[in-house]
Amino acid sequence: MASPDVNAFFDAATNTVSYVVADPATGQCAVIDPVLDYDAAAGRISTHSVGEIIQFIADQNLSLDLVLETHVHADHLTAAPVLRKQFDSKIAIGTHIKKVQKVFCDVFNLGDLATDGSQFDLLLSDGDEVPIGNLTCKVMHTPGHTPACNTYVIGDAAFIGDTLFMPDYGTARCDFPGGDAELLYDSIQRIFELPNETRLFMCHDYKAPGRNEFAWETTVAEQRRSNLHIKDGTSKESFVEFRKKRDSQLDVPALILPSIQVNIRAGDMPVTESNGVSYLKIPLNAL
Repeated sequence: MASPDVNAFFDAATNTVSYVVADPATGQCAVIDPVLDYDAAAGRISTHSVGEIIQFIADQNLSLDLVLETHVHADHLTAAPVLRKQFDSKIAIGTHIKKVQKVFCDVFNLGDLATDGSQFDLLLSDGDEVPIGNLTCKVMHTPGHTPACNTYVIGDAAFIGDTLFMPDYGTARCDFPGGDAELLYDSIQRIFELPNETRLFMCHDYKAPGRNEFAWETTVAEQRRSNLHIKDGTSKESFVEFRKKRDSQLDVPALILPSIQVNIRAGDMPVTESNGVSYLKIPLNAL
């Protein structure tokens, strides 16, 4: 089985892991889930984090054609447009982004925003395949955390977004609009059907109690054997009951309001107003 080169970039401010996934034979690469730095107190954005990825691509003499979003993130703003501008690359996300756009257009009262996914260059469906050099990225629709979550299987590596965390931390929440614990269970079973040796790459890590180092790579076998919330033998009924109870106790992510309204636009900011400034909305009592 083909084995891509995978390099991880950890953003400590949002606990997010971005990846550069490269075909060692051709130097073609994809970037998965890039982060735009956002200072919520000042309403200020910067490109330090994605700048490290840009520098790495240049240093390694790689060619970037594709930016892959595993889903519409609620904990960070995407830097996909920065990469698209720098490399003339395409931004791809799951075709069910349209469902997410419709929900949050209502939340933010964005009547002028198209909800057909047209802000993205590629809308990917379950079973689609896209090339990365000589490698093939196979798309798995893995909803549950959100309706538009995709897993990207590239050779012996799978980038699973927020379906699973490291085995000692468990699984993703399902209480966002369109989330569904039963669908998440089914999606995780699909991931468990991948070969046991498949490398699984997380989108986040928060250091489970007792672990002192951040970690974001595991295997199908390890998840099936020891995931804290779901492993071989875990029933759907028990998982759904657990997930719903746990989700009811979780706080709303700190950056969900700025993140969602930017990320459903493929990372573009709202249109500037007459004074040349772009504004984000904060809906009161809407979530």
